[in-house]
Amino acid sequence: MSSGIVPPVRWPARVNELPKEVFVREDVFEEELVRIYYGEEWHAVAHEGELPNPGDFKTFAVGRVPLLIARGNDGTVRVFFNACSHRGNQIETASLGNKREFECPYHRWLFDANGRLAGCPNEREFSPGFARADYPLRQPRTASFLGLIFVTFSARTPSLEDWMEEIAPTLADVMLGDGRLQLIGYQKVRYKTNWKAYCDNDGYHAPLLHRAFRLLNWQGGKGRQFATRGRGHIGFESALSLASDTSLLHDPSIIAFKGTDPSKGSRVIEMFPMFVATKHLDVVNLRFSIAPGVDETEVHYAYFAHADDDADMVRHRVRQSSNLLGPCGLISMEDASIFHRVHIGNRTPGTVAFQKGVKDFTAMAHEVLQNDETGNLPRWEHYRALMGFDRVPA
Repeated sequence: MSSGIVPPVRWPARVNELPKEVFVREDVFEEELVRIYYGEEWHAVAHEGELPNPGDFKTFAVGRVPLLIARGNDGTVRVFFNACSHRGNQIETASLGNKREFECPYHRWLFDANGRLAGCPNEREFSPGFARADYPLRQPRTASFLGLIFVTFSARTPSLEDWMEEIAPTLADVMLGDGRLQLIGYQKVRYKTNWKAYCDNDGYHAPLLHRAFRLLNWQGGKGRQFATRGRGHIGFESALSLASDTSLLHDPSIIAFKGTDPSKGSRVIEMFPMFVATKHLDVVNLRFSIAPGVDETEVHYAYFAHADDDADMVRHRVRQSSNLLGPCGLISMEDASIFHRVHIGNRTPGTVAFQKGVKDFTAMAHEVLQNDETGNLPRWEHYRALMGFDRVPA
């Protein structure tokens, strides 16, 4: 099938190879917006734990579509298009806050936190038959899983349950089983990289790139890496082998594990196209991401405690979250440099080739070793099919 993009992308015949041009071409990114971000995919945009009180709100975006997410006066969390129902002006510019009403500054139309039009100046002079009830803030299609809220812009997108496939139990583990979470903080960053490079993390690099693993002799135990069959999601389930030498740390409690089951010490999922969720030690981290352009990826690292945690456990999660993960975390601080350098390198011609775990150039596995890089290949095949890129004949 032709993608309609000129010049066309010619995808290598071997399943472990990718064309570098898909990371850097502006026309490819514009087509991704249509086929993926505004197509038949679900996108995680918030967790209800971020908005605990009536009137709490956050703003977000899917592709270039602005969203306003608010807990209404009735306690329900809703997602709205962040645009006035009158003339399309952006309603809210703050990243988060608490408001019982949202006012459009253009013509002072006023909306309550449930999205209803509460007032508009000079209403008696409006067109015949005008009724406020006909002009609420518009809402995209939404669904939720254990408090994690998803949106899609297509009526043809399958149900969230079907779309998630077998990733759901691992996602539940990340969210501490029941999703009853309370927000403890954010770290937000913009990476100078394409969204697909940000999402192309693998199990191969972790102990090689991240010095914390080596310096602390901190190893992942036995585990599994799996890819779903049809939607491009990836899951990692790892036991933990904790650091045997913590003398490099002034305060070893930073890497203490207070969970009750070490076999569930580390979980990572990547849900297509770009949502990542991680539980490592006692850190619960949901990463809400935005792709504003071909050269930039914005990531909101949201950290959570469980709703039933006592004060000591909340404090432990805050300290561990702020020190381990995120753009400057002890574990992951090297990622930002790699994201940028990969994007620079992808401006050279040719292809890249996955190697670790490759056993067949014509077929890909959906269950691989924890530290293989081939778990990403089904995700790339899903992307290729969505974009309509034909493989070059072998």
